[in-house]
Formats: sequence, C-alpha cells, structure tokens
Amino acid sequence: MRIAVTGVTGQVGWELVRSLQPLGEVVALDSRALDLADPARVRAVLREVAPQVIVNPAAYTAVDKAESETGKARAINAAAPAAMAGYCVDAGALLVHYSTDYVFDGSRDGRYREDDPTAPANAYGLTKLEGEQAIRTSGCAHLILRTSWVYSLRGGNFLRTMVRLAAARDHLKIVADQYGVPTPASFIADVTAQLIARRQASAALKDWSGVLNLTPAGRTSWFEYASRGLALLHRATQAGTEGRLPATSSASPGPEWQVPRMPSLEAIPASAYPTPARRPANSCLDLSRIENVWGMSMPSWDGLLATVLRDA
Repeated sequence: MRIAVTGVTGQVGWELVRSLQPLGEVVALDSRALDLADPARVRAVLREVAPQVIVNPAAYTAVDKAESETGKARAINAAAPAAMAGYCVDAGALLVHYSTDYVFDGSRDGRYREDDPTAPANAYGLTKLEGEQAIRTSGCAHLILRTSWVYSLRGGNFLRTMVRLAAARDHLKIVADQYGVPTPASFIADVTAQLIARRQASAALKDWSGVLNLTPAGRTSWFEYASRGLALLHRATQAGTEGRLPATSSASPGPEWQVPRMPSLEAIPASAYPTPARRPANSCLDLSRIENVWGMSMPSWDGLLATVLRDA
C-alpha cells in the first residue's frame, strides 16, 4: 500500500512518517513537493504519486492571521482537501484528513459529538469546516479526524511558548476559562495508523467513512495545562542539574525545554487577553464514537503529557 503524507515538516506530519511505515510505502510530501495553495497542482502531484491512501495533516493553522488572510487559509484548508478528495474519487483511494475543535463555537456545556451542529467562531475554524464539507460532499472514502490543542517536542505550540516565556519572565498570566484537551502529535499519528489498519482488517469498518473525534480523555484549561507541563519540566531540570533523575526519566530535558526556575503563574479570564480571533470557551470533544465503534480506549491527557515530556 502506498501512503502519501502531506505537511511532513509539521508536528503531526513528521510523526506520521514514522507511525505509518509498518503499513506500507510512505511518500513524504513537503511544501516544495506539494503546493497546497494550487489545487490543480495538488491533483497533478497525486496522480504522479498514485497513493492508495492520502493522509493530510497539512493546514493553515495561524488562527489569528487567518482573520486577515482568509483567502490563503481557505485555499489550504478547504480547496486543497477538495482537490485531494477529487483524486480519491477517481482513484478509489482513502483520504484521512485532520480537522479541529474550532468548528464549534464553544458555547455549550459538556462535550461536542461529531454530529452536533457546527458554528465556527473564527476564520480558521470556518475554513477547516469548509474542508470537511468538501470532502464529505465529494463522496470519497474518508476519515475526518477532529482534534485539539496539538503539541509536540518540535515545531511551534502553546507548551513550547510557555517554556520560552518561563525562561524570560518571573510571572506569567495564563487564560484559565477556556477548556479543552491537549493532544500530542505522536498520539495522533499512532492512532491514525491503528485506524487505517483496523479499517483494512475489519469487514464492519472497511467501508466506514465519516468524522471521528480524536483527543485523549479528560479536560483541562490553558492555565492547568501550562502549570502541569512547566512543573514537570522544572522538576526534571532540577534533577538533571543536581545529578539526580526521577526513576521515570532517562535524561535531563534538552536546553530548549529546560525550566531552571519556576515562574509564578496567574490565572486570568480570556477577556483580559484579547486576540484577533475568538477562541471557543469549551473545546472538549466526545470520544464515544472512536471508543465504541472503533474499539479504541483513549488515555488521559495528563498521563500522555508526562510521557511526552520525559523525552524532552
């Protein structure tokens, strides 16, 4: 099986190249090989590569910039997936595409199910929803995986920003009234590989197409997430500096992940930190479908955070 992976220099794409290797031949497509802003070129490149599966983590993810660069965001987040879906219809291929919790406005209590009404609160969420809609209406075989608060040890993300700020400041103000689930890129990639494998192996799932929520279990705020991550890295940094390491650690964090001193943290409301794009207050996604239909149990977000940071 030949699998084309887009956005391979990004957080999820880089991990997918690793996790998909056991399933077949992985063709890694970076932005030089596949210009997502040119839908015609997307179709041409895919015809040349001729994959049986396309896995598309590439996206325009600059949430605030999307408010003023909506055309660029739409080209990458909606028109490019539509072109991929068109190829999949012609070739009988499977499209695995990633979407976001930001297709919801975050105004409801509880967790969002896959079939709940969407109502994006910003341009980024709107363009990602348009990508979902283009894939579904194409009629191609597809898995649309909605996730949230993606992070990894490489690339830019909230946790890495917090570590950088902790090195420069004694006091950090962090939003505490927006809730979601931090999701490691490595976890997304590993679950993706399992989904593809199960779809191939199961008679009940081989023709399944639709949307799946994909995050760890649990719920947290940006404030709690930053507090937990910085504390873990601070303890590991101290242990390395003092020549002692926790039993669960193999090494002190690398220089870019070290937190030699713990700053004081202040919980603030989102209203005290205005941004061009409005963020949903509640980004929590319901996991019933992936657990009950696909038979996959999701681990806790904080357990995964500790696991990821042991390799920092």
